[in-house]
Amino acid sequence: MTRRPRTRVASQTRARLRGLHFNRLIPNILTVLALCAGLTAILYAYQGKWKFAVIAILIAAVLDALDGRVARLLGGSTKFGAELDSLSDFVSFGVAPALLVFLWSLQSAQEIGWITALVFAVCAALRLARFNTRLGMSDMPAWASNYFTGVPAPAGGGLALLPMILSFAFQSTALAHPAINIPVMVVVACLMISRIPTYALKQIRVPHRMVMPFLVLVGLTAALLVMATWLTVSVFLFAYLLSIPFSVRAYRRLQRDASNAGSNRKTSVAGTDEATDRVFEEIADSAQDDGDFGESGQERR
Repeated sequence: MTRRPRTRVASQTRARLRGLHFNRLIPNILTVLALCAGLTAILYAYQGKWKFAVIAILIAAVLDALDGRVARLLGGSTKFGAELDSLSDFVSFGVAPALLVFLWSLQSAQEIGWITALVFAVCAALRLARFNTRLGMSDMPAWASNYFTGVPAPAGGGLALLPMILSFAFQSTALAHPAINIPVMVVVACLMISRIPTYALKQIRVPHRMVMPFLVLVGLTAALLVMATWLTVSVFLFAYLLSIPFSVRAYRRLQRDASNAGSNRKTSVAGTDEATDRVFEEIADSAQDDGDFGESGQERR
């Protein structure tokens, strides 16, 4: 009786000493690299290297998009990885963009500029905290996994940098004015903590007939990123903004269809119950009639 717990502890210790397979660590490695890219963006911001800072945040966004998909492909999704990913997102897409925009534009607005940067960072933290509380929830419908609640942190960080990226594309210093960046930061912060459904693009599938055109589009996008980097990134950000009304419309249509299907199911169940009750009532009536007939026969006898 006393040997079994010791054997179990010893087996757990041996399993712990063997460690994890390297493939299961790849998602966490990508997350750490994204965190390092976000911290490097802060360093470049303090050095006044604005373009390098934006590039570092874009690299962090690419790594953040890869780590979750790699984790699902390799079966390396863990609670530790989810928490580490949220901390990395807060630094890379909450703190880094806020400090970058503050040093580039909002610093001249003094207290108002700093308050705007704080509001943006706090909203990013709140958005990530809300996302973590919904991890593993089983009461959500299957179609809801294709949508985020509010703008995700990576997209919010990119939208906050949109005036800076446009200034790189068009060589304009007018976009660095606080009157432009303060409203942009506030609106993006509100979008992050809002309940607006946005496309998640987690389970997107490419039809077989569209594989070759899709690969050609990827090559064209890569060429545009090399030749006109800032203009291409700006187009992607504007395209994301334009997709929000379509995501809201698609989400509401699916929600309406699901509610209609649920009401129809309830109606069919109610109809089945009524039919069953009717059958039982007929059986009871017939049994009562048989009893009455038997009693009348006895009376005649």
